[in-house]
Amino acid sequence: MADINGTEAAARVADVLLLFTDGPASLGVSAIARQLGLSKAVVHRILRTLTDRGLLVADPVSRGYRLGPAAAALGARALRESTLRGAAMPVLRELQRATDETTTISARVPGGRVYLDQVESAQEIKMTVEVGRRFPLHAASSSTCILAFLPPYEREAVLTGELAAMTGRTVTDVEALRARLAEVREVGYAHSVGERQSGAASVAAPVFAFDGTVVGAISVCGPADRVDDAARARFVPLLAEAADRVSRALGWQGGLPGRTGQESA
Repeated sequence: MADINGTEAAARVADVLLLFTDGPASLGVSAIARQLGLSKAVVHRILRTLTDRGLLVADPVSRGYRLGPAAAALGARALRESTLRGAAMPVLRELQRATDETTTISARVPGGRVYLDQVESAQEIKMTVEVGRRFPLHAASSSTCILAFLPPYEREAVLTGELAAMTGRTVTDVEALRARLAEVREVGYAHSVGERQSGAASVAAPVFAFDGTVVGAISVCGPADRVDDAARARFVPLLAEAADRVSRALGWQGGLPGRTGQESA
C-alpha cells in the first residue's frame, strides 16, 4: 500500500509540473485543483514542495505560481542532451538558408508535441515559435504529420479526445481530420494555414527513430502570404530531404513516407 500511495503522490507532483508546459505561465491553487481534480489542500502541499526545491516560484503579480530556476535548468539540460535536437540543428540551419524562412524541430511528448528549437528567418517579418510549450496533435502541420504516422490505436485516441479550436481555422471535425491524415500519409508531409497561429503558414515532414517510430517533425514556417502554394511546392522536396537526413542520423533505414511505400497503417 505504501508503494501504491507513493506512486500516486509522485504522479500528482508530475501532473502539477506538466500543467506548466502549456496554458498560462502562472497558475493558481484553484486552477490547478480544478484541472487535476485534486483538493486545494493536496495542491498546496505539492506547491510547497516544488517551491522549496526551486521548481516553482510564487508570482507576486498574479498570486499564482510559475516555473522556477530549477525547472529552467532541467529544461536546458534536456535540450542539451536531446539526440533529436542534436541531429536536427545542422540540418535546420541548412534548410533555413535554402528557404529563407524559420525552420523548427518538434518532438512528440505525452499529450502532444513541443518545439525543441528553431532557426529564425533573417527577414524582418518572420514567424517564431515558443520552445518547450506543449501543443496538441490535431492542429497545424508539425502536429498533424506526427499524428498521421502514429500507430492506429494512438491516432484514434487523439481523434476521439478533445479537439479544441486554437483559431477559427483549426480543423476539429473528426472525419475531416481522418481524411487529412490519410492524405498526409500518402504524400509524406503536412501543411497548414492559420490553424495554430493566425496569419502563419507552415509545411512539415515527420522524423522517425531507428525502429520506424515517429518521434518528431521538421517544419518550415512563415507569414501566410509568403508561404503560399508556390513556396510550398519549392519547400516540400527540401523538407523531405531534411527530415530524411535527421531520421537516418537517428538510425532509421527505411524509405521516405509517401514515396517508397512505407507502412502507414
